[in-house]
Amino acid sequence: MQPDPLTSPDTLSAALAETAYLADDGLATVTWLAHRLQRPLLLEGEPGTGKTALAESVAQLQGVPLIRLQCYEGIEASQALYDWDFPRQILHLRAVEALARDAAGGPEVSELEAELFDERFLQARPVLRALREAPCVLLVDEIDRADDEFEAFLLEVLSTWSVSIPELGVVAAATPPFVVLTSNRTRELHDALKRRCLYHWIEHPGLERELSIVRARLPEVEETLARDVVGLVQQLRGEEDLVKPPGVAETLDWTRALTALGQSRLDPEVAAATMGAAVKYREDAERVRVALDRMLTR
Repeated sequence: MQPDPLTSPDTLSAALAETAYLADDGLATVTWLAHRLQRPLLLEGEPGTGKTALAESVAQLQGVPLIRLQCYEGIEASQALYDWDFPRQILHLRAVEALARDAAGGPEVSELEAELFDERFLQARPVLRALREAPCVLLVDEIDRADDEFEAFLLEVLSTWSVSIPELGVVAAATPPFVVLTSNRTRELHDALKRRCLYHWIEHPGLERELSIVRARLPEVEETLARDVVGLVQQLRGEEDLVKPPGVAETLDWTRALTALGQSRLDPEVAAATMGAAVKYREDAERVRVALDRMLTR
């Protein structure tokens, strides 16, 4: 029998490493505590630092479903919770009306209303699915993109682990899902939500840790190429005034692109031709292109 990966922060860190996710001691500890205390985990940091990947790895090592709610500007509770399948309800209503014309009498209005709001017409969205399907991992991605009202709704759910559906009653989780919320800090979240969660800020990794991540995620990549790419990305984060410095996700994408081209080393010409895998703004591309010769000859 496999040992429980969540018996301690150390076993969790080792188990995450087997999924190619390398967590430092602070992140492994707060993740373990969030699971042990059944508290949501709020992760903030620059894009591409591995916030979403942590939720994916926890779901993988536990062997439970990952249910993802992608937040965006204007998202409403119905997109997170549930909705009714109106086209199917209308078809059902027409079918009942057709049967009533062919038979004596028909169903009572109250009976018909009950049928229309039956479980079979309910469309469960991520939050409701997580409450019903727990144990699972619920990933609320980029919560900072949602507005205050949605944040308040989510806080209520995370406080009670239940929701009320007027037509069906209260749905409560038998086991609270493991909830990971991510934020790129495009706006400040409210204190009430932060108090409900355990919090961790994920920094960009240092050179050796990022190199270890590349090796774990892309074991087929040559050592020299991995070190060239990681070294260049580290310089871009530290020296260049970029609109959006590349994250670990961009490091991996750039390495994959160079491997697909059959490269074993990174030179200025190849770097300039492939930088679109890591640099996403025109202004950043111009700055990087000017600095490539200097950076790659260090």
